[in-house]
Order: sequence, then structure tokens, then C-alpha cells
Amino acid sequence: MKMARAAAIVLALLTFLGCSKESDSLKIGAVLSVTGPASFLGEPEKNTLLLLQDELNAKGGVEGRKLELVIYDDESDVNKSVMAAKKLIEQDHVAVVLGPSISGNTLAISKFFAPAKIPLVSCAAAEKIVKPVDPWVFNTPQLDRHAVGKILADAKKKGYTKLAILTVSDGFGQSGRAVLEDLIPAKGLTLVADEVFGPKDTDMSAQLTKIKGAAPDAIICWGTNPGPAVVARNRAQLGITTPLYMSHGVASKKFIELAGESAEGIILPAGRLTAVAQVPDGNPQKALLTKYVADYAKKYGNPPSTFGGHAYDALMLVVEAVKMGKSAKSQDIRENLEKITNLPGTAGVYTMTPENHNGLNEDAFLMVTIEKGDWKVID
Repeated sequence: MKMARAAAIVLALLTFLGCSKESDSLKIGAVLSVTGPASFLGEPEKNTLLLLQDELNAKGGVEGRKLELVIYDDESDVNKSVMAAKKLIEQDHVAVVLGPSISGNTLAISKFFAPAKIPLVSCAAAEKIVKPVDPWVFNTPQLDRHAVGKILADAKKKGYTKLAILTVSDGFGQSGRAVLEDLIPAKGLTLVADEVFGPKDTDMSAQLTKIKGAAPDAIICWGTNPGPAVVARNRAQLGITTPLYMSHGVASKKFIELAGESAEGIILPAGRLTAVAQVPDGNPQKALLTKYVADYAKKYGNPPSTFGGHAYDALMLVVEAVKMGKSAKSQDIRENLEKITNLPGTAGVYTMTPENHNGLNEDAFLMVTIEKGDWKVID
């Protein structure tokens, strides 16, 4: 009886020690919109993560740990995003979560991570994701404020003083609209029209007609595909020649494909990944961008998009944090994410702090126009 009891105690002790030992793998979860309306975001993000997983594991993993990705498709649906996040936290026991692809989905799940003490590194751009700062939530795309700043600087340089805005009514659009309404008067410009469209709307002629009546010097459309492409086509159909700016939410070839000839001349802020060949050789991002484009094209047969780059940066920020702390524990990853300084990524050069969980500034953007179906850097 005593021997059986002693054996049970030893077994319990061994089990405890086994559970306490840090895993030999780096288990990372991801919630991405691989299918559904936002698949143009999630599919390249998933492809990028799988590409990096193979590359890192071929080199021995991260600090000797095999990278193990657990990726769920939220199908561009907020409820499925919530279910996927809870599963990663409660059942898969991942060290960190990447994504979601969409701002609204990110905002819906971000509240789960502080109680779980697991960091979230979002691939979505809404400023509300990281402002005010949640110690457990980060994001990788350039922020709305950076994009608006670049657009307004270009508008002022061209002498535009009266601006109209046309924004989508989802999380990304609402966040962008708030920043536009804040910065347009702050920059000494006048907002003469403020129109909204739904994510599933297929005609924005009514909003554009109202905007035309306000006689703005330029129009700023804020959204992600397919809505902005509809705006571009409707503008052409209505014969409106007022200059049109788009947000960084359409910085992929998909927008040009959807808008067709109507995309010509549209201006927007975009990361350097959209125009790698036009990035000077001395730029700290150049080598990384060149390699990413070549590796992605070799594996998948087409170049990556800006949005795939957001997943690239999310994963590599986590990898850097693990290397800095030589630890794959969630708490250590979180703390070291805040210490990353001058780390080149696809979107820009990241410097994180406890007060800044995005790590980028306006310098992460170029201003580009669409000329002959391709991007041309103008600033």
C-alpha cells in the first residue's frame, strides 16, 4: 500500500515537472480571413506565414524551438473570429496570436487577451486597436493617422483646401473617418462633405452626386475592397474629374484589377512593398523586401501583397521578441515586443515602446499613383 502511494506521488511529481517545462516548440496561433469578402487580405497572410514557417524550421527553428503554426480561417465573419480566438486561447494553448485580418474582427476579440495573458499581434490597421494602449495588444500595419497625414500633406502641397470624405461603415472605415474628421480642420483644411457607404453596397452614385454638389477640391475614399473599386468606377461613370485619394486599405493589385481603367490617376499612401523596384538600394527595408517578393513568387507563382506583408511583420516581430528574451513564454514575448528597436519589416522600420504598440510613423508610407495599371511612386 505504501509503495503504491509512493509511486502515485512520484508519478504526480513527474507530471507536474513535465507540465512546468517550457515547450520545445514555439506554438503560434493565427486568425485570418482566408475566405469570404476579405480573402484578399487573409489568403496572402496565410501563405506568408506558411512560407516563413518552412524557412525558419529549415534553419533550426527559433532559438532551437520548432515553429508550430495553428491557423484558423474566420471566413471574414466576426462571430467565427471570436470562436477561433477562444479556441486558440482555451484549447490550443498558443503562446501568441497573430491577426485577425480585419479591424472589426480584431476589435471584437482584443478584450480576450489581457485576461488570458497572451499577446495579440493584429494584421489590421485601425488606430483603435492600439490607442489607447492595451499591454497585450499590438498591430503591424501603418496606422490610419499615418495615412491621413500623408494624404493631407499631399493635398496641401497641391493647394487643395476643400475636402470631401466617403468612408465605409465598418471598423476600418469608422476609425479612418474619426481621424479624418480630426485632422482635416487641424491641418487648416475644410471638410465640405461627409458621406458613408456600407461594406456590401454595390453603387455609390448617390453619395458621389452629393459630394459633387459640395464642389470639393479633392475626395478621400476610405475603405477596403470591393467598395473603393465601386467608388472609382462610379466616379468615372458620373464624369467626376475631382482628384480622388484612396486609403492604404486598397494598396494591392486586387484594387487595380477591380477598378480597371477607373483606377488611373488615383493617389494613395502605400508601403514600400507595393513598389520594391523603386526603393533605393540603401533603404534598410530593401534587402528584406526583395527577398520576400522573390521567395513568395517562387512558392506561390505570384508576388505578395501589402497585406501578406502585415503577417510577415507580425510573425517576425514575435520571432525577434523570442530571440531577445530567449524565451517562448507569453509574458516574456509581450515584454520583449515592447523593447524592439529599429527592426526592418515590410511595412516600415519598427520601434516599439510601452506607449507605442505599432512602432511605425509616416515615414513608413510612400505616396503612389496608379499609372497604366501599376504603381508609380510620386513622393
